Amino acid sequence: MFGSKTLLITGGTGFFGQSFIKYCIKNKIKFKRIIIFSRDEFKQYEMQQIYDVKKYKFLRYFLGDIRDVDRLNMAFQDVDFIIHAAALKHVPAAEYNPMEYIKTNIIGSQNIIQASIMNKVKKVIALSTDKAASPLNLYGATKLCLEKLFISSNNYVGNKNISFSCVRYGNVLGSRGSVLPLFLQQDKKNFFTITNHEMTRFNIMIEQCIEMILFVLKKSIGGEIFIPRLSSIRIVDLAKAINPKKKIKYIGSRPGEKIHEELVTYAESFNTYNFGRYYVITDNKKLVKKLKKAKLKSGYNSRDNKFLSVEEIKKFIYK
Repeated sequence: MFGSKTLLITGGTGFFGQSFIKYCIKNKIKFKRIIIFSRDEFKQYEMQQIYDVKKYKFLRYFLGDIRDVDRLNMAFQDVDFIIHAAALKHVPAAEYNPMEYIKTNIIGSQNIIQASIMNKVKKVIALSTDKAASPLNLYGATKLCLEKLFISSNNYVGNKNISFSCVRYGNVLGSRGSVLPLFLQQDKKNFFTITNHEMTRFNIMIEQCIEMILFVLKKSIGGEIFIPRLSSIRIVDLAKAINPKKKIKYIGSRPGEKIHEELVTYAESFNTYNFGRYYVITDNKKLVKKLKKAKLKSGYNSRDNKFLSVEEIKKFIYK
């Protein structure tokens, strides 16, 4: 279904966008055109050194900021699908610069919705985060607002053939800002630093995220929040998988940091259903009739879940 479609990725020069292009090339997933939309000209230059449009003729690069709705209207012309990955994400920086996060993550997301409707885009998928579930920090709160905006936007599209859905997942193992690159760097030093010895996280790789988003592009009808069904890891076990002999120094939790990741809250569990390899939060009556209720007694978090052993974690790190 993708061969005749044009896809635009906001924040396309980030970890997700670059991984998505790499995945599509490797697995021969062909789109008519993929537009990399981002505001960082240097990152676009760097990305073009790897994925040159002369070799990869389906690629386009488009400078712009999601805060600028006029630029979005120009970029979204003749676009079929949008993956909205652009965001400010650094938790401590959000507490110090709250309005900047509101302008990008909330107002920017509303601009995406407005421009998509004006340009008759067919499907728009927003990338959310576990931090949107019962948010403890401003970044999580802005992502919760993003979800609310996207889900509610399906109510006022009128007769237009367009749908808005969300994908919610946690920290991607190995991504920029995740703990794995830090541990690999610290393996050359005297000890690993962990904020709390009880800390757990869901285990998800970038390939799983991309496969999920491609699935959602095919199957979504609008108004859903899709969530991967995952195993958990103990952060202590992750450190042991890298080097079991190295000492661990506990440095205390950071402001706004959760001990355990939460992908479905207790309140949301009443509207959560099984959808193959995924959970879906929805109140769409037509969709609900086709699905079975998910058996989540107290929501879905990384603490009350199946854990990978140290040996299983090693397979993910070194595969």
